[in-house]
Amino acid sequence: MPHIATAALLPLTFTLAAAAQADAAKPAPTQPQAAEMSGYMLVGCDKVPKEFNAGFSLYAAAWPLLEHYPGHRFQTGLFGTWMHAQYEGEAPKDLYSDIEGGLGWWRDTRFPTETPKFIMGGVAVNFKEIANGPAHGAGNWKKPAGLYGVAQLSPWLLFPIDGLNIAQGTRGDLFGYGYLPLPLVSAKATTGGKDVPTGDNCWTLFLNTRNFKGPVCFFTPYFWSHSAELDAKYAGLLLDSRPSDPNKAFQMETQYVPAMIASDAKGDTFARVAPTRFPVGADGKTVVLHRLTSYKKSAMWDAVKAWFDGGAPASGAVNPEGAFVQKFRSEGGSTWRIFVDGTPKEKKDGIAWKSFGKPIALDPTTYGYEWDAKSVQRVESHAGDSTGDLVLLPEYFKLQKGEKKSQWVVAAASEVPTETALAGAHFGRPREANEPAYDTPEDPTSAWKVPGPAAGPFQVQLGDGSVVTYSWYRFADQPALQHADLSKEERERMQLLVEKMHREWKKDREYLAPPTVGTLANLDPAQIVEPPKGLEIGYVPIATRQELATVPSSNTPSPNKPASKK
Repeated sequence: MPHIATAALLPLTFTLAAAAQADAAKPAPTQPQAAEMSGYMLVGCDKVPKEFNAGFSLYAAAWPLLEHYPGHRFQTGLFGTWMHAQYEGEAPKDLYSDIEGGLGWWRDTRFPTETPKFIMGGVAVNFKEIANGPAHGAGNWKKPAGLYGVAQLSPWLLFPIDGLNIAQGTRGDLFGYGYLPLPLVSAKATTGGKDVPTGDNCWTLFLNTRNFKGPVCFFTPYFWSHSAELDAKYAGLLLDSRPSDPNKAFQMETQYVPAMIASDAKGDTFARVAPTRFPVGADGKTVVLHRLTSYKKSAMWDAVKAWFDGGAPASGAVNPEGAFVQKFRSEGGSTWRIFVDGTPKEKKDGIAWKSFGKPIALDPTTYGYEWDAKSVQRVESHAGDSTGDLVLLPEYFKLQKGEKKSQWVVAAASEVPTETALAGAHFGRPREANEPAYDTPEDPTSAWKVPGPAAGPFQVQLGDGSVVTYSWYRFADQPALQHADLSKEERERMQLLVEKMHREWKKDREYLAPPTVGTLANLDPAQIVEPPKGLEIGYVPIATRQELATVPSSNTPSPNKPASKK
């Protein structure tokens, strides 16, 4: 019996041992790891003739990309472009400089909401200086590196330091903007006392929104030529003197959307991405870009120059004979990838985007997407939202492994094993410390105080939860122009030209050609101001402080209401 029993037990012993080894070899489920989704959405469009090199305009959809603002690591732009200088031959090597602002969210946004903001995004040589708007840029007030790079032009629109606010709740309306040069200054042979030229291009931001139209502010030519003042090899190579390259990339740049990645006991890998949305129309299709237009100087410069030289007033409307509207193609792509922090670039796996979103030209001048109805979910607008519906993109993905390349494919929530714990992943707004106020110099000898404002301070409260303190400066006396390497005579000549503009160019007339589809977005109405009595011509509003509000929104200060004493 013992012998027989031993013989009978041997196969069972080996079976148990083999099973134990097999269990040990099975991959254990992994806990969800923090990850991200990032990359570019690419746009297909035709080329532009090279002579249309005096700026551009476009209409971009504005919408809340994420359901919840995910914290200050979040940085992404909505659809926009990069405007570089144009050269006769190859572009200079080791030189990066452009205008690349637009709609979006940035890590240094101090008062963010789910609704995007707009910044100007001027980049001097190799990012050593950046100008995002009046009093907003790189550096600090002791060592400004772009903080004085933008001058205010409009007397009717206040540009907050943290960026221009779109009306809260905007869901797919079109934000029209562009840059055209205006002849506000004359080119000169010296810069900062050095034998370095500065050109006469004042690249001016024009907006077309429902409640404001026209020029807002401009990059001072010195913002660009200052790089040549520091290093003469850049003389004549920057946007103060160069035309714009009309053939630009149009893309959506996403640097971070939060995600989670986990594996199950079989070794399959799954991901969940923070709820990500796109606007959608009644026809189920999405519009993200419209009327990409490039200009010749005959579109605006020539008429304005003749006006400034004593001729008849220019209307401010672009001359269509000097405009070229690009045509879209139903092509494009996505480089969005999902990966854990620290993953080498070559190991970041892409998303099978076209399985749920197809790029299309809805008409020759309108670009967007049509969606796989089984993969996306329509999110209808509700009370408090100013515009239309959204589509919720797929949240769950499974890594489909290939011999040479793997990719993330859409997965239904029911297909994701419970053991991954991804169903419990939370992508709400994190609790973060309050951001400090933006402030400007209080030094009584600074350009902010001498000659100083003509009226103010006043306050307005914005939909982003901040209060902006601002004052009215005579145009030529604003701090940016006092730091623009301009003589008093040059600034006074500009003052006379701008007074002409203030008399003729109002905020409710057409400048950029209007869109032929969709609805124009609204700016936060608190930013639209009226000059105080006696300062209607030749004065501009300049933000001097921006901070979190300490009063309920129902007590929002009115424009030109005196600011409380600090």
